[in-house]
Amino acid sequence: MKILNLILVIVLLNIISCTKDSFNRYGADISQTVTHSYDDVVEKVKFGESGNMTISGKIIETCPKKGCWMQVKVSNTDTLMVRFKDYGFFVPKSGVNQKNTVINGSAFMDTVSVQMLRHYAEDAGKTQEVIEQITESETVVHFIAEGVLIEK
Repeated sequence: MKILNLILVIVLLNIISCTKDSFNRYGADISQTVTHSYDDVVEKVKFGESGNMTISGKIIETCPKKGCWMQVKVSNTDTLMVRFKDYGFFVPKSGVNQKNTVINGSAFMDTVSVQMLRHYAEDAGKTQEVIEQITESETVVHFIAEGVLIEK
């Protein structure tokens, strides 16, 4: 009987190890299933904030100081700034650029002040010359993620 139990445990461990997730998870546990394209997100936010959206893209950059934001390429021409709900979790500060990601949360139009744009540029390690060239606010689509998956 003990041998049978041991064999059962070994078989179960093998099954579990073969079904490993291909993503590292941050924040809330979310599904890999993408529910919206970036174009859908843009259309929805034109009429107000939209929640519970799951989109995908490729990570271009993360905050190198804390991992408190990331820039995600979501189409051939668009990059989305992603921050994390209630500053409640962070992503790796390095080593994830060019990796695929799936994010779930809410999107909204936001006017980003010159001060905040300069802060993001400083966090990203931009030169003082580049930071000083930021002189106008920007209206952009922002995304507050409740959960993030990053390709292993």
